[in-house]
Amino acid sequence: MELSYFNHFNLKSKILFIFLQKNCTFTKYYYICYNYELTLILKIMNKSELIDAIAKDAGITKVAAKAALESFISNVTTTLKKKDGKVSLVGFGTFSVAERAARQGINPATKKPINIEAKTVAKFKAGADLSTAVATANAPVAAGKKKK
Repeated sequence: MELSYFNHFNLKSKILFIFLQKNCTFTKYYYICYNYELTLILKIMNKSELIDAIAKDAGITKVAAKAALESFISNVTTTLKKKDGKVSLVGFGTFSVAERAARQGINPATKKPINIEAKTVAKFKAGADLSTAVATANAPVAAGKKKK
């Protein structure tokens, strides 16, 4: 079967290549490709879609869901602004703060060395339950086997 190159995306310095085939379909959110070697679903949920999902799952209004999500974001941000701030949600993951040391880098355009200043960054480490859920949902399909 003939594969054609469709598009590529640079997502946080990871390159994702999407190869589409004649029997691929496009929906509002993702491409689904069915063949013997590749099944790919690319789904990116934005804030308004997350609010809709929270409202539906919790049986509350979208206004209440938006307020809850904004409160969560605000409280995590406030906690991480503290020097040793950390938010731990057992099973989901941990938001924390890390210090990055100053280092030498290279300007990709000029190939000249540049100094990169030290900075404080936010980190997220997935918990065991989240890691397991993602790993089982995204398990690769063996080559040559058709996914049903």
